[in-house]
Formats: sequence, structure tokens, C-alpha cells
Amino acid sequence: MSTPTMQQDHPTSFGVFKPVGHVVISFPTAEQAGAAHQALEHLGVAADAIRPYTDRQMLAQIDEDLARASPLAAVGQELNLVKAHRVLAERGYHWLVVRARDDQEALRVADCARPFGAEHAQQYGNFIIVELIEHASDLPQVAESPDRGLDAQTPSGTEAERADLRPAAKPSRADTH
Repeated sequence: MSTPTMQQDHPTSFGVFKPVGHVVISFPTAEQAGAAHQALEHLGVAADAIRPYTDRQMLAQIDEDLARASPLAAVGQELNLVKAHRVLAERGYHWLVVRARDDQEALRVADCARPFGAEHAQQYGNFIIVELIEHASDLPQVAESPDRGLDAQTPSGTEAERADLRPAAKPSRADTH
């Protein structure tokens, strides 16, 4: 089975990634994403409803998105989300994009992914994108706008700091045998 590329099925809005009806989940490592992928299939999510993306695939697609983004993409938060995803991809994050028919299924998907180290699980709707995973260390959201960017709910407000707060877990000795 080959891994699909984003270019094969890349829904956009004003030229940037916006997979309406999906949950976009980020993980610090490929192993965590792979384990969550298996858990989602065991949960009953159809294999063709789950698309994995590596850090390199995400970076390549983000570069394409940024090059072709319409000025209207800056009106909402899609462009800021793409830039936040870039920060994570540069740090080696991997993604699962999972089709979810409704809010309840989206919550089940996020709940399934959370124990595997998911940093974000963002449910994409037509008009709103909802973060489904909250971390105890998240600060209250202060402000975000097309000009200011996303509020990563950290002291600096940056996605890089958010990723630094929860680095990828190192495998234990038991995991390596």
C-alpha cells in the first residue's frame, strides 16, 4: 500500500489547505502517528478515511500553498494554520488527516489520537476550525487575527514554543527490545 501524497487529494480554500469535514492531527514522531493510525482503524475508522503525511510531504505542500495563496486566504485563519503546521513540520512532526462525518465522530477521532501524543487535532468546518485537544499547560487564548497570527497559548504565543513544551517522547528500553 502506497502512502498518498497531499497533491492527490488536497482540498483548499483560496489556495491553502482546508480539508472541510476532516480532523487534522499532528504528532511529534512518525511512530506516534503510526500507532494512532492503527488505533483509529481498530476504532472502526475506514482505512481510506485516514491519510498520513510525513514532515517532508507537509513541508512540500506548505511551500506550494504559500506560493499560490490568494490574498483572500489572509482573511481567515487558514494561512496562519498553514504557517503553524510549517513550524511543526520543520521539527519533524507527522500528520493524520481523518475524515469525520460529524462532530461526534471528530471528537472520537481526537480522543483516540490524544494518548499517542497528538499535539493538535483540528476539526475543519466550512466557516470555523475547532481545536479538539487541550493541554493542561495551555494558557488562555489572548488574541489571534490574520495580522497577529494564531495564538499558540504559550507565553510567547508561538507554535515553536508550544512544540518545545511537549517534545517527542524518547523510547524506553522496553520499547527497543
